[in-house]
This record gives sequence, structure tokens and C-alpha cells, in this order.
Amino acid sequence: MPARDIYHNMVKHALIKAGWRITHDPLRLQWGTRDMYVDLGAEALIAAEQQDQKIAVEIKSFIGPSEIEDLRNALGQFVLYRTILETTEPERTLYLAVREATFFAIFDEPVGKLLIEQQDLHLIVFRPDHEEVIQWIP
Repeated sequence: MPARDIYHNMVKHALIKAGWRITHDPLRLQWGTRDMYVDLGAEALIAAEQQDQKIAVEIKSFIGPSEIEDLRNALGQFVLYRTILETTEPERTLYLAVREATFFAIFDEPVGKLLIEQQDLHLIVFRPDHEEVIQWIP
């Protein structure tokens, strides 16, 4: 089992507050002989526009010595997981969960905006101190 990100429980609680039911903690992906784990799997509980929605959430703290290295690693993991999910669970959308400070430091900058657009990157922006989701992109 992989180690949990330091924000794991905060994101989990934020999703529950936002009306999601956690179905997997973690969500196991399997391809060939390889096992991989996305941090969370969830289904919408409320709101008509979220009916039958399933998501997978990979949580990233971006606390390493290099933001660009953290970004490269997170993006590589995101692309790998999304590729497998598109085949095994095409109804599930993969999101990368980042804290608000990380969003503004990386994803609200030109390189982050380029990745969101060109890589079809889905983000959940959260506030760890309030355990709340503040933005879904897209």
C-alpha cells in the first residue's frame, strides 16, 4: 500500500462536505502485472448535475525542494493513471487535488495554465485549514 499524502484526510473530508461519498481509499488500478493506487475514489451523493458521477482523486502536496520536479512527477502520475482509467473505468474522471497556495504558485501561472489546457488536466483546489473544496477545474 502506498504512503498517504499529508493532505489525504483533509481532501477526503472536503469531498465528503461537498457531497461526495468515498468509495475507495485507495482506488486500486491494475494493468497487466502492475498494481497502482489512486488516493481516492468517490461518487456524487447530491445535486442533480452530479448524478452518477464518479471521480478518482490523486492528492499532491508539492512540498519538495523543486516545484517543477513536483509538477513533473505529478503530471506523469496523472497521465499514467488517466490512461489506465480511460480503459478500465471510462465513466470515472481523474482529478489532481492541490491546495490553494499550490494552485496560485503553479497552476495559475503560464506553465500551469498550459498544462491544464494542453493535457486536459482536471484539478480540485482545496483549503487544508478548512477542509473544503474551493474550485473544480474544469
